[in-house]
Amino acid sequence: MCRTHAQADVASGVNVAARELLPTNVIPRHYHVTLEPNFKDFTFDGTVVIDLDVAEDSKSISLHTLELDVHSATVSSEGQTVSSSPKISYNETTQVTTFDFDNEVPKGKKAQLEIKFTGQLNDKMAGFYRSTYKKEDGSQGLLAVSQMEPTDARRSFPCFDEPSLKAEFTVTLIADKNLTCLSNMDVSGETEVQSKQTNAAKKAVTFNKSPLMSTYLVAFVVGELNYIETNEFRVPVRVYAPPGQDIEHGRFSLNLAAKTLAFYEKVFGIEFPLPKMDQIAIPDFAQGAMENWGLVTYRVVDLLLDEKASGAATKERVAEVVQHELAHQWFGNLVTMDWWDGLWLNEGFATWASWYSCNIFYPEWKVWETYVVDNLQRALSLDSLRSSHPIEVPVKRADEINQIFDAISYSKGSCVLRMISTYLGEDTFLEGVRRYLKKHAYGNTQTGDLWASLAEASGKGVEDVMQVWTKNIGYPVVTVEEKGNNTIKLKQNRFLRTGDTKPEEDRVIYPVFLGLRTKDGIDESQTLSKREDTFKVPNNDFFKLNANHTGLYRTSYSPERLAKLGEAAKNGLLSVEDRAGMIADAGALATSGYQKTSGVLNLLKGFETETEFVVWNEIIGRVASVQSAWMFEDKAVRDGLEAFLRELVSAKAHQLGWEFSEKDGHIEQQFKAMLFGSAGLSGDQKIIDTAKEMFKKYMAGDRSAVHPNIRGSVFSMALKHGGKEEYDAVLDFYRKSTNSDERNTALRCLGRAKDPELIKRTLDLLFSGEVKDQDIYMPTAGLRSHPEGIEALYEWMTQNWEKLVEKLPPALSMLGTMVTIFTSSFTKKEQLAKVEQFFADKSTNGFDQSLAQSLDAIRSKISWVERDREDVAAWVKENTKSS
Repeated sequence: MCRTHAQADVASGVNVAARELLPTNVIPRHYHVTLEPNFKDFTFDGTVVIDLDVAEDSKSISLHTLELDVHSATVSSEGQTVSSSPKISYNETTQVTTFDFDNEVPKGKKAQLEIKFTGQLNDKMAGFYRSTYKKEDGSQGLLAVSQMEPTDARRSFPCFDEPSLKAEFTVTLIADKNLTCLSNMDVSGETEVQSKQTNAAKKAVTFNKSPLMSTYLVAFVVGELNYIETNEFRVPVRVYAPPGQDIEHGRFSLNLAAKTLAFYEKVFGIEFPLPKMDQIAIPDFAQGAMENWGLVTYRVVDLLLDEKASGAATKERVAEVVQHELAHQWFGNLVTMDWWDGLWLNEGFATWASWYSCNIFYPEWKVWETYVVDNLQRALSLDSLRSSHPIEVPVKRADEINQIFDAISYSKGSCVLRMISTYLGEDTFLEGVRRYLKKHAYGNTQTGDLWASLAEASGKGVEDVMQVWTKNIGYPVVTVEEKGNNTIKLKQNRFLRTGDTKPEEDRVIYPVFLGLRTKDGIDESQTLSKREDTFKVPNNDFFKLNANHTGLYRTSYSPERLAKLGEAAKNGLLSVEDRAGMIADAGALATSGYQKTSGVLNLLKGFETETEFVVWNEIIGRVASVQSAWMFEDKAVRDGLEAFLRELVSAKAHQLGWEFSEKDGHIEQQFKAMLFGSAGLSGDQKIIDTAKEMFKKYMAGDRSAVHPNIRGSVFSMALKHGGKEEYDAVLDFYRKSTNSDERNTALRCLGRAKDPELIKRTLDLLFSGEVKDQDIYMPTAGLRSHPEGIEALYEWMTQNWEKLVEKLPPALSMLGTMVTIFTSSFTKKEQLAKVEQFFADKSTNGFDQSLAQSLDAIRSKISWVERDREDVAAWVKENTKSS
């Protein structure tokens, strides 16, 4: 699964006994699922016939169901009916239905369970659900689509909904003759049937039997659909979309998919095992995309790309999502973790593979440079909180699973793989991956199985080194002390953003790959595997740890060494990754009190001659993190920080300009866009005036007046410095545009308007029905950019809590995301107390981790500001021109 932008921001030896698992007396081998969706009353009728191996003498069968009405069941064994009306009971807590019968089925026999049931074609984006779209004539169209991961197959049909209980699936979908039916496999046949619902003639489309797979990968889609196809790969590859979407916008993803499948076949050494690959754009979709085998489902904006209406960053996101989902066809689908605590095996690897393949396909995008300010920082940021979790996280119940689809499983997981691939060498690493996939194809694995294959390929003790990283929470900060005589003393301690690590939280010793960069190159051979140790550096005038930032740790240098590294950066001795990573480390260390914030601001000031997009991205991000921590501080200091950012970026923004041409490279486009937005939103008057002018022309109908790369910035400036007229124009644009990317931009910017009446209108959108539930987080984005918006968000949440919980059930992931958005921008003790008090008497099941992380983030800002309030005020006074 690929997470949304909203969320963007232990196998061997695990306690299996604590997991809520089904009884093991029967084992599913094959399901025949028949479903008929009813678009009139939003239900579906279903029958499932499950072939079972009987592992123990059995008088009952238990499996998962959720929000299904079971009408009848029959148990038979080897042609004989055992029970035509077993006693049916349901456990709401564990979501398990049990069928009890009098006649025992002996161990070693085959059994068959047939169940007739009805389910809800719900609007929760989970299980078998309904999605709506606007047709070209303005009327509403409906699709029946599915999202099973992690535990929602049980909403679609009764099943053994655990990843290790793989079975084969034969699917039949019954629908009106004009509708398209899709599932994981290709169609084996179509017959005419009488609908039980309407008595009219319908078609029953049966798909070929699937290979062995987990329930969470089963997929169905029924609706009006258009498609495009390519035969550039061994098997047909298609992109589908509902009417109202320009199907030609799927061309980029279609061609990329065909090339990526061929590439992965070569890299993984195993052919893609299914007879076709479909990708489909779904108008209502909670995540970014889902890797269902042979039928990948996507948010519209993550599959369809209108290169005229979208900027370079959107193109990169689409490429990354497509390549992420296709990597899963091997890593996750062919070989699957045996339980959800191994989720990182799926997600960490698919994340790593998408960057690896993107780098091969688009070397000019230099994605590994971006990786350091993207995935690595996302991982280090979340993992610096007490309320983080290990990569291999013990998961017991269904409602805990959604919370681990986060930056630890995806980003930290992929960082660990990047670290091990650097340690072993890429070729050896991929050889180990090939062995792992071949050995465990169609089976289930634990983390130790991957380490064993990598050890076999490399001859190194991989597990000893790696399990420290996957089984423990957090990572170290390495403090560098210079001893003279070309010697450095290194000490590692657990790094917490709040800066208050207790001795009992600092017991893990990590194997830290030093990656020592000197003028002689990079020495990858040395590891800090003790609390502290001394190391030789060949030449004391220049060295840097963690070359290219492939290691998962922060490095704390003395202020003198940091100044020297700043000089080394200017002299071309540091790579782009080194420069960006060094700034990120310095910023994080200021947050936690290892360094003064003034020292970081001085470091950033010294980067005015920097030429690379990725480094500037990190510079701007680090100033923004100071601004967000100082959000509720004295206005003079806040204005001073804004003026500092403006002085930092304006000259560069004007130098690069904001005209875009065919000649601009992919990175240059993003660079210009970022500087234009950053300078304008920090008060560059010339850029603000230009943006207002562009906005006026654009809203008057000249769509060429604003380039897609800067559309968000232009809208944001117009709203920040405008009023009701600009707000109405952006809202009207949202309502009239048919392009998802354009609509998302408009939604994200609305909150920039600070007028109390306009803030209220933005918040009213959340439950208005105008914004799809999948996009409910978007209007909040702009509101988090100013104190008035942050306060209003929290007030709105407290007033609408019951309705929010009803709309976004806690068992699904969106509520946790929203709780983070509503609370985590606070920076003061009294605000923290308010949040704690509000949730004190509420059940936080399903989002307790998100809430804990949000509270930790607030605590971190409180201690940072209390520690450095005077330091920053003095620095601002001294270093910024009065504006």
